Amino acid sequence: MTDYKNLKLIASSSPHIRSNESTRTIMMDVIIAMIPALIMSVFVFGFRALALTLVSVAACVFWEWGYRKLLKKPQSIGDLSAVVTGMLLAFVCPPTLPYWMIIIGAFFAIVVVKQLFGGIGCNFMNPALVGRAVLLASYATAMTTWAVPMSKLSIFGSNADAVTSSTPLAIMKGGDLASLTSNYSVVDMFLGRIGGSLGEVSALMLLLGGVYLVIRKVISWHTPVAFIATVAVLCLISAPAGISAVDYMLYNVFGGGLMLGAIFMATDYATSPVTKPGQIIFGIGCGLLTCFIRRFGSYPEGVCYSILIMNCTTWLLDKYIRPSIYGAPKKEKKEAAAK
Repeated sequence: MTDYKNLKLIASSSPHIRSNESTRTIMMDVIIAMIPALIMSVFVFGFRALALTLVSVAACVFWEWGYRKLLKKPQSIGDLSAVVTGMLLAFVCPPTLPYWMIIIGAFFAIVVVKQLFGGIGCNFMNPALVGRAVLLASYATAMTTWAVPMSKLSIFGSNADAVTSSTPLAIMKGGDLASLTSNYSVVDMFLGRIGGSLGEVSALMLLLGGVYLVIRKVISWHTPVAFIATVAVLCLISAPAGISAVDYMLYNVFGGGLMLGAIFMATDYATSPVTKPGQIIFGIGCGLLTCFIRRFGSYPEGVCYSILIMNCTTWLLDKYIRPSIYGAPKKEKKEAAAK
């Protein structure tokens, strides 16, 4: 008979399921998924894109290390979440952005949005998108100056001779649809032969990264598909005169930060719903807001603000869209949902 009194048992709180997954392995998968888009950005804009990304990553890691060192908290830079934030922040900025500006954006992303709320998993907004929003509000000219595709920007020094203000979404916003179709084809939009933010130019590379994340079960398909499908449907039924509905839809789906936002931003664990119905509603909300901002707002892009706005509703979706308690009477289920 087993002597249970002498067994060295360890009592711990739930959950008791063990897995090889950790924050570090998940973040490593996200980094791997972003590499195709990074390679494409280097091909389109030159090594300036890689340099800006490295500066952004280094700044995010430094700010996280410095904050936790100053407050004498355990270091968390080993989980690679700061690296992911740095890459995403660079991806949503123009490749011509001065290095010192992206360091400021990294400060807001890491210190203000992430660490002041308790660190990874405690922030209620996507850090990289808040960093971008702060930079856009503070340095609007630099954040809306776009490089000519295949311009091979200089790593150091001025790139004034290789910039343009005519991105596909900007042309579409101006209503010159003939100029849009003559300067950029749907294939250009899909492959990445366009101007724009560093990591959003190639829908193909972003889709490859998204497929990798779904296969690895790092993200689920619900939010990205709901987000992209909502934009696609609304654009199909609201295409303006002068362009076919299908072309208008494809330009909106492949243009701007829709793919980047839907795959890498809206699926952030800390700032998106945990239930599948909640994720679908979250994606639909992001899609609706994106279309409304693009069509009726003064700014040609709406992905950043749509995700940030929906981040503020995540707690509400998690509260009212939760699975039923197995075996509990209906009355108790209603009482639990109301708490």
